[in-house]
Amino acid sequence: MSREILIQPLTAAAFAPFGEVLETEGAPDKLINQGLCGRWHDRARLEFGDGRAGISLFRSETRALPYALEMVERHPLGSQAFLPMSYDPFLVIVAPDEGGTPGTPLAFRSTAGQGINIARNTWHGVLTPLHAPGLFAVVDRIGEGANLEEHWFDTPWTVRDA
Repeated sequence: MSREILIQPLTAAAFAPFGEVLETEGAPDKLINQGLCGRWHDRARLEFGDGRAGISLFRSETRALPYALEMVERHPLGSQAFLPMSYDPFLVIVAPDEGGTPGTPLAFRSTAGQGINIARNTWHGVLTPLHAPGLFAVVDRIGEGANLEEHWFDTPWTVRDA
């Protein structure tokens, strides 16, 4: 049995149930540094429970389309922000929670300059860069406790371009 997910553009409205899209759309909230720098202020709700915020660097191997989605995960104790360190698009996969298990996944393709913040306890795919170098800064919770839950699908989903 083949199950397909068609990739859609990553937009703030489409991604809102799962977190925030981090981008510089529209005019900055204010200008700083003698008017030479725009600041888009406080763009993500970062949650860390009883832990603390940490910044880590991830380098992931690139993935090809169509992509076989076999597993999603979630972090019940904190959010995760992924900030690409290049202008290359990446694949973002999320799924609504349906009684403690993931519902039908959605797939988004970012555009140059977009990052994401995945809300606490949101089902999501693993880091899926589509182009090298696959380097990301990740802001997430550092602390004790079980902050990873995985769900393996009985039948994988195929993620492909629309």
